[in-house]
Amino acid sequence: MKEKPAVRNEGRPSADHVRQILRGTFRLEGFRPLQREVIEHFCGGGSALVIMPTGSGKSLTYQLPALCLEGTMLVISPLKALMKDQVDKLRVLGVKATFINSDLSRGERERRQEKMARGEIKIVYVTPERFQKPEFLAAIDRAKAGPGISRLVVDEAHCISQWGHDFRPEYAKVGLLRERLNNPPTLALTATATPEVKKDIREKLRIEDTSIFSLPIARPNLAIEVKDVVGLDEKVEAAVEVMRAASRVGGPVPSTIIYFALITTLHKFSEEFRRKKIHHVVYHGDLPEKIKRKSQEDFLSGREPLILATPAFGLGVDKADVRAVIHAEVPGSIEAYFQEIGRAGRDGLPAKCALLYDQDDVTTQMEFIEWANPDGEYIRKVMSLVAANPVRFKQEGVDFLREQMSYFNKRDYRVETALNLLRSWGLLEETRGSVQITGELTDDLWNEQVRAERKRHQQQKLLKLVQWVNSSSCRLLGIYKYFEEGEGRHNDQLEGMPCGICDNCL
Repeated sequence: MKEKPAVRNEGRPSADHVRQILRGTFRLEGFRPLQREVIEHFCGGGSALVIMPTGSGKSLTYQLPALCLEGTMLVISPLKALMKDQVDKLRVLGVKATFINSDLSRGERERRQEKMARGEIKIVYVTPERFQKPEFLAAIDRAKAGPGISRLVVDEAHCISQWGHDFRPEYAKVGLLRERLNNPPTLALTATATPEVKKDIREKLRIEDTSIFSLPIARPNLAIEVKDVVGLDEKVEAAVEVMRAASRVGGPVPSTIIYFALITTLHKFSEEFRRKKIHHVVYHGDLPEKIKRKSQEDFLSGREPLILATPAFGLGVDKADVRAVIHAEVPGSIEAYFQEIGRAGRDGLPAKCALLYDQDDVTTQMEFIEWANPDGEYIRKVMSLVAANPVRFKQEGVDFLREQMSYFNKRDYRVETALNLLRSWGLLEETRGSVQITGELTDDLWNEQVRAERKRHQQQKLLKLVQWVNSSSCRLLGIYKYFEEGEGRHNDQLEGMPCGICDNCL
């Protein structure tokens, strides 16, 4: 079912007003490609799916309209560090913006929610988990009495789709939030999306098929290469070689991101780099927030040009001069790979992108797929353990469950997947004082056929990545064709291929 946008504003702002905000607030003299069209569409009350590569200026397409229109712009973002960065930059520009997430004290969350309810903030960033909290929904309902939530933005919208490379169950309820807000005009933003992911996003948010804005994904300044390696020592030497090559392009100390699938491999690299006296910082999910924040700030400022990170690092990171992105382990899909190398060369200058390919790493990704898709029996066992041991789970958390469920493999994260699913379904209720299971795993929540299909789909994505790795064709051409697969259209960016700079074209 498609609905007409619920426009609650006085109308589209004038071109002069838009230009005034562009120059006066954002200190920009002009628009990048497609920004103007998206902004005009959104200000005029239209919803859209916007696909713009990393570094092309997606944020402006909603931040500028927020200052042109009455009411509050609600932005759903998956990463707390990212929303803080966005808010800090907006405040420097004089924009009334804030974020609401679990990093804040209860009192501070309530204060910000109340300001949102009174319409005192123009842009509010929230995690998808937040709009499942009763106190936040109550603030949303209070906001309806005033200017209200005039627009909704879903950042990293590919997380909505179970067919995407980064599906997050908590995103699945974004459509319900949109309904609660009376279906305001909505922007769904992402850097990459296959045809099936585009379809899934539109269906879940009920955005019309014709409301799609898309820039070509061409990145001709990225020199992509695949290096066959065996074992840690060869990987380390290959990474050093890539950085040396990048330094000849970008200066004596190239700004470099090295991505890892496993934290254990990251630590091994870090030890080898320390032994070689190669300065670096690290970023991964097991680190305290304070250390992650410092690593990110050191890298962005240039104090530390090399960062070793898991894929959680990089979303929304605004650093134009990254000269090299190295994958020390195989990613799970071409979508994930292209999004991550998209953080290189955002200034348009040449950048190196190297995938260090060890066949053994494919096994790790196959295990990830298994762990990301636990069966119903596994989820029910987790539910039973939590229900029977609420105090111990409250005290020991995931470690207790993993000890009971997957003691044989400490890397098995099916427990985390099961808990995230239970939270997204509202079956796991956690407060400061208690933990309880609040329902049963019914057929409408869990479908084994859908689980099996999603798992098969992820396996196919991994297979296509391996085929791309072993291909002798132009690397960029292979990526472009992957994203066009099934659309039956010709893209001008394929003209002039091969690229002439990837390892297969040299």
